[in-house]
Amino acid sequence: MAENEERLRRTMMFVPGNNPAMVKDAGIYGADSIMFDLEDSVSLPEKDAARVLVYEALQTQDYGNAELVVRVNGQDTPFYDNDVKAMVKAGIDVIRLPKAESPEMVEKLDQDIAAAEKQFGREAGSTHLMAAIESAKGVLRAADIAASSDRMIGIALSAEDYTTDMKTHRYPDGKELEFARNMVLHAARAAGVAAFDTVFTNMDDTEGFYRETEYIHQLGFDGKSLVNPRQIPMVNKVYEPKAAEIKNAKNVINAIQEAKLKGSGVISMNGQMVDRPVVLRAQRVMSLAKASNLVDEEGNYLEK
Repeated sequence: MAENEERLRRTMMFVPGNNPAMVKDAGIYGADSIMFDLEDSVSLPEKDAARVLVYEALQTQDYGNAELVVRVNGQDTPFYDNDVKAMVKAGIDVIRLPKAESPEMVEKLDQDIAAAEKQFGREAGSTHLMAAIESAKGVLRAADIAASSDRMIGIALSAEDYTTDMKTHRYPDGKELEFARNMVLHAARAAGVAAFDTVFTNMDDTEGFYRETEYIHQLGFDGKSLVNPRQIPMVNKVYEPKAAEIKNAKNVINAIQEAKLKGSGVISMNGQMVDRPVVLRAQRVMSLAKASNLVDEEGNYLEK
């Protein structure tokens, strides 16, 4: 499990690696994570050019505080080796492995990243990875995949390939994804890494997008993969904590600080002991509140 697993990852925006304008402007939309795609969105004749474009952009563009991710081509393609080497050399934060079906596939990527870090003088262990679950095999081995590398920051469900593998297709109510979503989510939580939901491609169905995002938020997913920057504020709105949650979280944080001042290992609030799950929940609520500009620097709720 990578060290930076606690950062917010509400939104992971796909950016086609062969689109210069989108690669250049990807940082202006406020996504928590930007994922440059060298795989499905890039045609075969453009693979090498896309790799060079993303590499150069990573050297020259300022993407702010966004986590930078790249989806490389699969291990069964002739592009995989060069993708991994170029992206490690460029200093990418995370490499996303498509179509992960076994821990052995992740272990191979881990070893290839380690070799590239050594080759290009990158700090050992500085390049993280994530895995995309896109098939029945991948879903059934999600727990092993999620726990297969110390570099792992998260696993993601990719519904298009998965539903094709299952001989079905996407439905508005999402029932065809229920088992896969729960497997991916439980695997991620058991391994202590993030869980990302699949993209929602129908930009005309705003109501459906909100319904699906609220559902995956209720399940406990860290965030959602996106194909359009217009979806970023919509996801953030769903993940925005309510006023009562923020105020309660602030009280928990105050109780923690009070206990520290007293040198006490026991945290109490309103005469009752506060246990670790409550503390962790409060810390996440405050992180979300700060990211949504709902609190001031001291963590006090800003009345609207």
